Amino acid sequence: MRVLHVITGLGVGGAELQLRSLLRHTRHDAEVVPLYNPGPVADMIRADGGVVRDLAMTRNTQLSALFRLWRVIAAGGYDVVHTHLYRSCVYGRTAAWLARTPVVVGTEHSIGETHLERRRMTRGVQALYLATERFADNTIAVSAAVRERLVHWGVPAHRITVIPNGLDLDRVAFDPDGRQRGRAEFGIDPDTYVIGVLGRLDANKRFDLVITAAAPLLDEKTALLVVGDGAERAHLESVAGHAGVADRVIFAGERHDVGTMLSTVDLFVAASAQETFGLSVLEALECGLPVLYTTCPALDGAGSTHARRVPGTTSGLQEAIAAEVIAGQRERIADPAVRERFSMAAVADRVDTLYEDLSGGAR
Repeated sequence: MRVLHVITGLGVGGAELQLRSLLRHTRHDAEVVPLYNPGPVADMIRADGGVVRDLAMTRNTQLSALFRLWRVIAAGGYDVVHTHLYRSCVYGRTAAWLARTPVVVGTEHSIGETHLERRRMTRGVQALYLATERFADNTIAVSAAVRERLVHWGVPAHRITVIPNGLDLDRVAFDPDGRQRGRAEFGIDPDTYVIGVLGRLDANKRFDLVITAAAPLLDEKTALLVVGDGAERAHLESVAGHAGVADRVIFAGERHDVGTMLSTVDLFVAASAQETFGLSVLEALECGLPVLYTTCPALDGAGSTHARRVPGTTSGLQEAIAAEVIAGQRERIADPAVRERFSMAAVADRVDTLYEDLSGGAR
């Protein structure tokens, strides 16, 4: 089958990296069209041998881009159009319907309780989403929580399939050499206990809460590594400075070597206010890290023994981090519950099978 993936952009982010992983495991012939911003992930996909065609949108409301996308789809003769993220769902599902594509699927990666991809869910946003959802045959929800939110919005339950995000196990496996390289790069001693957070630096991740909670515990033998970049960076640096721990909070910036960064730290903390899945938590567990988290729908019913849910308060988080710091560095053993449920190969197979089922079983 010929599959066209349409995604809003290809900067470094969870949905974008998921798409790259899916492309590496699919059994179908797939290409990608980002609406705009063919960033670092586009380069990764091309390096893997994939095809990326930039639609070159210049603003959010650009009707001409809809017709350009329709022409791409119609000329490509695709069997499936698969959209990812809000804006590409609006444009991609509509263009695929106009081109009479046999199968149209969307994946909902980032619908929270009050926001959709950092966009407040107004009536207008909801109405546009639901109007274009009618052009799709199915929507993939990455967790049961996302499915419930979609149904609450008004998406028919029978047109939703729950397929979780997947892990490239080798990409995030513990790497002793990577640990040494990471610590050497940041000047961290081998016996220093390192608390880690990872993700886009935006307000929902509440990295400022982690810095504030960890600050009293940071000393010459304990540090905090912040991996990622975004609009909140200056604010987070200010929080560390006001807490008097600027020299013990290390900002690594945007990184593509996730396995190395996770291997560098000893404890992973995820303090998000809202999550639709919690991929970074799973990556940390696969890397053998103990994890403290405030919300992670992916772990609902997973039976993980290496992750612990904690209160999203300064005192509650501080108490939990302190207990881990006292326990010290641990042997790195991947969480078996994560490996069994979330390998990317198994997830890609489920997505491919969904395409085939929707097309009537054609391969």
